[in-house]
Amino acid sequence: MKLLTILISILIYSGAAAQSTSCACCTDQYNQFDFWAGEWIVTDTTGTTQLGQNKIVKIQGNCGLQENWQSSGGLTGTSYNYYNPADSSWNQVWIDNQGANLVLKGQANANQMILKSAPIKGQKVEWYYHQVTWTKNANGTVTQQWQVFDGDDNSLGTIFKGIYKPAN
Repeated sequence: MKLLTILISILIYSGAAAQSTSCACCTDQYNQFDFWAGEWIVTDTTGTTQLGQNKIVKIQGNCGLQENWQSSGGLTGTSYNYYNPADSSWNQVWIDNQGANLVLKGQANANQMILKSAPIKGQKVEWYYHQVTWTKNANGTVTQQWQVFDGDDNSLGTIFKGIYKPAN
């Protein structure tokens, strides 16, 4: 009887261990931002000036993306990007070596990822928010555009626009 109990315990433990090693984040939703993964040289929109380089890697068993940015001017930054199944949103938390941080939330649609910040109280306008859009281009590049909008969704300007080209 003791041997039977041990065998049953081993079988139950083996089944639980096998289930825990399955890929919890291997659904289509978790792969929506995969077009950004890779090693990139980032240039201005003319392709003549290198703005920096970026390495985006899948992390934590496909559950997120980690960005590792290095600008040509010395700015470095890291972001963590993840899909939240509770509200079907994509989220980004960014921090850099100058003390800046940005928290974004949004959705994927077709060949784009569009993430926005929460409204921020402004000095020149009452409210504004950041919007960053990544677009997967047909030629294998990715365009990233970071814009600022007022509370009425009027553009206040573009902070960054770059083209990601594969580094290899």
